[in-house]
Amino acid sequence: MDRSRYLYRPALRYFAVAAQENSIRAAARKLNVAASAVNRQILTLEKQLGLELFERVGRSIRLSPAGELLLAHFRRTISDMEATSAELDALKGLRRGVISIASVESVTEALLPQLITQFQREYSGIHVNVQVMAADKVALAVEKAEVDVGFTFEPPEANTLNISYKKALENGAIVAPTHPLADEKHLTLSQCCQHPFVLPSPGISIRKRLDLAFADADVHGKSSVEANLLRFMKHLVRSGEMVAFQTVIGLEEELKDNSLLFKPLKDERLAPSHFCIITSSLRELALAPAIFLGQTVNQLNHMLDTIDA
Repeated sequence: MDRSRYLYRPALRYFAVAAQENSIRAAARKLNVAASAVNRQILTLEKQLGLELFERVGRSIRLSPAGELLLAHFRRTISDMEATSAELDALKGLRRGVISIASVESVTEALLPQLITQFQREYSGIHVNVQVMAADKVALAVEKAEVDVGFTFEPPEANTLNISYKKALENGAIVAPTHPLADEKHLTLSQCCQHPFVLPSPGISIRKRLDLAFADADVHGKSSVEANLLRFMKHLVRSGEMVAFQTVIGLEEELKDNSLLFKPLKDERLAPSHFCIITSSLRELALAPAIFLGQTVNQLNHMLDTIDA
């Protein structure tokens, strides 16, 4: 049986909306059709594939393992269709296209805006969509083909991901010019923990490295603040009393005007952080994202070549 002919009928769209809404009735409202029609299409699809796509739990539904695979296929298919459309537009000379980006917050402070601005000077017809999320979410969005390009730290080692750019960066302590540690050239975590400090929340890549470095020191209880927003942590540091921890990415403006200072941390157990640009290995990038990626990697090789861990 040629199963592929069942994967491109309206039933697949009904299935995808039901998966998104976790409800047949909610999917029907969104599609503006009867709930019975949505249910019938999904049941027909399940029969033709010989697999259950949903687990029925009361009035709600939950994707089965087969449903997870089919939904991932649907997203890749839609993404590839949009990419092909963008390439056809480019061939016609329309210079249209869409680039979807997922990025951790620190990269969006200065680095990513600069890269996008430079790109759009040459390709003004390209629409760029940027979503800010935690590092682990960036990798997941790339794997699921929800975005074209990801800017993150410490992506997982997975055969579904390509690393197009990688840079090892020193982790440092961030202090205000008026802080007691401001005159120190380098710092250790023990020195920092003699003062109030703010830790990045779990889920932010540098937190794992800090936890490993803190393993031999009883300092967790001394932290007065924990936060998942870089800007919030920088505001705390500006008060003059707090110490925060990060790489230089996200501090470009503050280091330029000397409103904050970066002090490299010299703890042996504190490994460098790796800034990466990732794409999916399961599909080719469309023309617009591919051009953006190539231009971005070339620019970063010049912009960050003087920064070494």
